[in-house]
Amino acid sequence: MKHHTVEKLIETGKMPVFYFYLNRLMKKRKKTHSSPKPDKKAGAPAGQITAFAWDLGGPVCLAEGMELIHVEYQREPAGWVLRLFIEKPGGVGIEDCSRVSRQIGDLLDIKLDAEISYTLEVSSPGPQRPLSKKADFRRFAGQSAHIRTRRPLGGQKNFKGVLAGTADEAIRLTLESETIEIPYREITKARLTNYHGDDKC
Repeated sequence: MKHHTVEKLIETGKMPVFYFYLNRLMKKRKKTHSSPKPDKKAGAPAGQITAFAWDLGGPVCLAEGMELIHVEYQREPAGWVLRLFIEKPGGVGIEDCSRVSRQIGDLLDIKLDAEISYTLEVSSPGPQRPLSKKADFRRFAGQSAHIRTRRPLGGQKNFKGVLAGTADEAIRLTLESETIEIPYREITKARLTNYHGDDKC
């Protein structure tokens, strides 16, 4: 399978560190009946790419002694970006990002059945660490977070407060005067607001 890549290393301050595969092009393979059709507006089935990145990236990171903590696939001014955030005890460095980027990029080339031009970024989480897993909300109880919801809850979609653990199918967030519960299914984006963790980058 042919593909074109332009590699570029960029270090943006202490954190995060990015490793880019720029303008990656995956050549179309012979389609099967089970292959989803690309979305002409998006240039690719976003849900499929995100799911593949989780499924393929998780084991790759685990084998490298790291954890895949978040995946984003979205359109930005420069085009479509597939962004993976990785973490490990002691912090993530450029070599870690580079190694994971190469492996996941090659696996996606093989797995996906469409011609897709995109930018692959692999990064340490930085001070605004994404929260994707239910366990994250328990793990970081006591830390400040920004939560965005799919629809208004109590008249608003954006919440800033302190994580206060979980309850069944919801997370608890302490605001200035009260603690509220936000259902997991309503959360579209969640990030810590001042995370320093173990990053050395």
